[in-house]
Amino acid sequence: MAHITKTISSKILNKSTHRSLSTAVSQIRIYEVGPRDGLQNEAKFVPTDIKIELINKLAAAGIKDIESASFVSPKWVKQMSDGVDVMKNIPRVPGVNYPVLVPNLKGYDIAKQCNIEEVAIFPAGSEAFSQKNLNCSVEEGLKRFKLVADQAVKDGIRVRGYVSCVVGCPYEGPIHPKGIAKITEQLFEMGCYEVSLGDTIGVGTAGSVKRLMREVLTVAKPEQLALHFHDTYGQALSNLLAGLEFGIKTVDSSISGLGGCPYARGASGNLATEDLVYLLYGLGVNTNVDLVKLIEAGRYISNFLGKPTESKVNRAISDRFKKHNDIVKIASCDI
Repeated sequence: MAHITKTISSKILNKSTHRSLSTAVSQIRIYEVGPRDGLQNEAKFVPTDIKIELINKLAAAGIKDIESASFVSPKWVKQMSDGVDVMKNIPRVPGVNYPVLVPNLKGYDIAKQCNIEEVAIFPAGSEAFSQKNLNCSVEEGLKRFKLVADQAVKDGIRVRGYVSCVVGCPYEGPIHPKGIAKITEQLFEMGCYEVSLGDTIGVGTAGSVKRLMREVLTVAKPEQLALHFHDTYGQALSNLLAGLEFGIKTVDSSISGLGGCPYARGASGNLATEDLVYLLYGLGVNTNVDLVKLIEAGRYISNFLGKPTESKVNRAISDRFKKHNDIVKIASCDI
């Protein structure tokens, strides 16, 4: 009898979870970070024309938000040293957003010369990572970013916030959700329209993500947040599903699963955009992204880098499908 009751309870729980998840993911915004976050840790320098072509291919596939450059010091991140050339030479597609990352007012002033509409600021969720990544404390970093946010808001430029190491730090270990919630609240007070919660080293699990979401949602609405998962431990998709149950509408991802952090040893790539789109189509979410063209974009940059794609979907699809709708049928099990 106890076994039967447990089984029935499990079925009810599964149905409830499925129902809430189906409602939560009715519409998802994909925020592509490959040209910036995906490439920043690559040892092989990617020429400006290759970066621009990658961005063009992503836009052609239907991606509407493409983080395209970073204006950090070339001394620290050489891969992003051509940010001005990239931004000034992208053929801008109407309706596509091309945000950039800025570390301080100096970087912002350079970025502003490039016809930008959105900048991203990026405080850390731990003191040790802040020292490694920004050479300052979390509090000092927030003060620095407030100067950027104040000026951007004054200039009519949107500001997005990132918080790194939201569940774990490579130097401090597990991070308490209350600290992340506090930083998130401060970013909104600065004028950020959205805050992306980043599991920089990919140590999160569905459990730790749920604990994080419960805390952060005490200071923010679901539609104000984005999720940014690295797949170091193979948990990115499961972590994403855990987060989507809370009504999150924006997900960061990187073409071909590219990524990593210069200051987080062992951190692998981001959630692959191809894998994300395949998952969403399976959930019945029409992303308006052409998976065939997206896979082509992933292969384009992977071939240049001379390494296999980290996207499981890109590997599995291979050359079997030439039409986007055929892939959607597979994802939806509508065959």
